[in-house]
Amino acid sequence: MSGQLSNLPSTPSPNLASPVMRLHQMITATWVAQSIYVAASLGIADLLKDRPKSVEALARETSSHEQNLYRVLRALASVEIFVEVAPREFALTEMAQYLRSDVPGSLRYTSMMLSDYWHWSSWGDILYVIKTGEPPMKHLHNVDETFDYLTKNPESGEIFNNAMTAWSKIVHTAVVEAYDFSGIKHIVDIAGGHGTLIAAILAANSHLQGTLFDLPHVVENADLILIKEGVADRCNTLGGSFFETVPEGADAYIMSHIVHDWGDENCIRFLKNIHQSIAKEGKLLIVEMVVPLANEPHFGKLMDICMMIMYRAGKERTVDEYHELLAAAGFKMTRIIPTASPISVIEAVCV
Repeated sequence: MSGQLSNLPSTPSPNLASPVMRLHQMITATWVAQSIYVAASLGIADLLKDRPKSVEALARETSSHEQNLYRVLRALASVEIFVEVAPREFALTEMAQYLRSDVPGSLRYTSMMLSDYWHWSSWGDILYVIKTGEPPMKHLHNVDETFDYLTKNPESGEIFNNAMTAWSKIVHTAVVEAYDFSGIKHIVDIAGGHGTLIAAILAANSHLQGTLFDLPHVVENADLILIKEGVADRCNTLGGSFFETVPEGADAYIMSHIVHDWGDENCIRFLKNIHQSIAKEGKLLIVEMVVPLANEPHFGKLMDICMMIMYRAGKERTVDEYHELLAAAGFKMTRIIPTASPISVIEAVCV
């Protein structure tokens, strides 16, 4: 295409460092999120992975309105998501790479999930949550819990599962890199889903034996992932509920993104089951965000609001809250290991 954008005259930018403009950017951040959602839903990054393309071509390939698509991509290019390399021709930037479907750490489905109707409408009902103390799922969607809605709406459920799988891969890589599993012989992944975490742990630690434990219908197809990762010969699967019992005798039990779904009473209940089953001098590993105190910025503080909205008793916890929770179940926290993600590994032993 003719013409280079670098040769065009520039327009003076406002002072974005002033308090009022910083606040304005935060208030209007949802506009950016919704624009990213458009690109994610249409698969724009996948279409650009090999080479830049014109808006005309992108609109044709996505059955979209060309001028409106251009306006969205122009806005995203202004925040370093895509770049307009020539008039009406776009390419990927480093950030836009993570909107591709086929890259590790992809955030494509996360964007789609956060802009799915059930999610943004629930956030839009936040004042109701604050006023009543009740989550909005019943109020808006006539279901008791988020997972009830996702079960009844399989398309949203699939987007949610894809988003969680992509996020889990980021977290699992960070956990495997941060925590030393060399002193452990047998680890049980409690409520481990389809086995992505335990597969990553076993793949990086050839001496380890593993057990994947979750509800029977959840672990039904877990062998596919275990075989794919080459660890099926060192990992067995068991079905059951952690509220009733957990596999006995292992020297480590790990739970990833489970504790934050539940209130203290339920957490203490299943943590006591682990306490009864764990080997002497065994370790409990909880993979969660740990909320810092005071004004320190941390993603966990925003995630805590999400848990408040989406789950009746879900929450992120502080160090002191984890100390109290673990003590009530017969454990003592020994250390907290940070990772390259917002997630930490909370290590505890039996008292």
